[in-house]
Amino acid sequence: MDFNDIKQALLEEKAKIEAEKEFKATVRKVYSRPKNYLTKQVKKAGKQAPGSLECFKEENMYYSKKETQAYLDGSSYMETYNAMKEHDDWN
Repeated sequence: MDFNDIKQALLEEKAKIEAEKEFKATVRKVYSRPKNYLTKQVKKAGKQAPGSLECFKEENMYYSKKETQAYLDGSSYMETYNAMKEHDDWN
């Protein structure tokens, strides 16, 4: 056996060891993740899904004319509108 044969054998052994280290690191990385983590989050968020919120139901999505008028009557928007309307009528 000459020097090149020994060198070649050592390089092959080194490549095997590096491949094994990489494989072990990958396995460790995969199995260290929490299992079913996403599934638990999805189950928790299921209660808060947009379909279950009242604001997305058809009967709650729009205001009636009565509700809109009641809101505007007590707001400063309507007072300003009426003041400007009276001001425009004066001119």
